[in-house]
Amino acid sequence: MQVDLPEKRYYGIGEVAKAFGVNTSLIRFWEKEFDALKPKKNAKGNRKFTPQDINNLKLIYHLVKERGFTLEGAKTHLKENRQKTLNNFDIIDKLERIKAELTKIKDQL
Repeated sequence: MQVDLPEKRYYGIGEVAKAFGVNTSLIRFWEKEFDALKPKKNAKGNRKFTPQDINNLKLIYHLVKERGFTLEGAKTHLKENRQKTLNNFDIIDKLERIKAELTKIKDQL
């Protein structure tokens, strides 16, 4: 999944939810369910997601929404096969970006 976020140190939950096309409540729910998500909170309690959190969210989104894993299945998969899953996901992500770039070039011709 292509997530278009500007490069920043921290992202608010609203902009993260919008980038993923989901509700903020789903982001909060995944935060409770997955240990990999640990956004920082400011004095008001607002969540601030780091680029690492965004990468973890991409992986969770991929497993749950695109591959159809249950939450328990995704948790188990992340624990047991984390490095292999990350490597595969990185390859898929790079290929999708290349495809998008090639499509853009094709449309410009």
